[in-house]
Amino acid sequence: MTDTKSNNSLKVIAGLLGVILLGTIIFAVTQYNENKKNTVALTQEKELVVEDLNNLKSEYDKAILESNATNEELVAARDNIAQYIDSVQGMKADIASLSRYRRQVSVLKAEREELLRQVDSLSQSNTMLAMQRDSTFVELEKQTVFNDSLVVQNTQLADAVERGSALNLSKFSIDAVKERNSGKLVSTSRAKATDKFKVCFTIADNVIAEAGDREFFIEVLDPQGNTLGESFSKSNEGGASITYSKGTNFYYENGSLDVCDYINKPAEDFQKGNYMVNVYDDGLKLLGTSKFTLK
Repeated sequence: MTDTKSNNSLKVIAGLLGVILLGTIIFAVTQYNENKKNTVALTQEKELVVEDLNNLKSEYDKAILESNATNEELVAARDNIAQYIDSVQGMKADIASLSRYRRQVSVLKAEREELLRQVDSLSQSNTMLAMQRDSTFVELEKQTVFNDSLVVQNTQLADAVERGSALNLSKFSIDAVKERNSGKLVSTSRAKATDKFKVCFTIADNVIAEAGDREFFIEVLDPQGNTLGESFSKSNEGGASITYSKGTNFYYENGSLDVCDYINKPAEDFQKGNYMVNVYDDGLKLLGTSKFTLK
């Protein structure tokens, strides 16, 4: 009787153990399948996060290439996303980490929209500035052309005024003269009889010329081409120079003016031959030239 009860108890215990074992196996299998399913889901979720981050990085790369100048904020944001990609790819996927990165992707997308908006606004500003710069450049070019034209006109006007205000001769004559005992001067053509040369010229009237003291220079060249007299030298601002025989001073008042001066003979008598006389103004402009011969 006792043995029968013991056998029944063992059977009950074995049955219970079998049920527990079966339940454990079922739970283990179910848990394994669930874990496997979760792992696949987490892996897919991780890949989606990486894909989103790569898309963001690509958009930044494109924005940087399209930008006329390197934008430091865009470059920094792109490099930050590259670091996130490396972090996600190297981490062990779990729900908490992926949720955190998902939230970060949303933040990065919002940041991208703001940065791209700023870049677009900056690009529009740069375009406007470029247009204004081009317009300003065109106006400056026009002004430069206008100024150059004014400079040319002013230069031409100054030249015209300078030319117009220059004094000119309306008459010019040379006479070899002999001085008699009475002091009277008479013309002669003989070299030995000549005591001096009388150089006369008439300055034409000029209403725009500046009135005041003036000096003209008389150059007398003998038959050998040498300058008679003490042979003074004179140079102008342009570097031109002459050697003249005598300077003649007079006061000009814008009206016609007759001027005469004399060139005395050298220590010896005048030579026979051809002589040339030139008259220059104070700027060394040649106003007149004349030739004569002594026998």
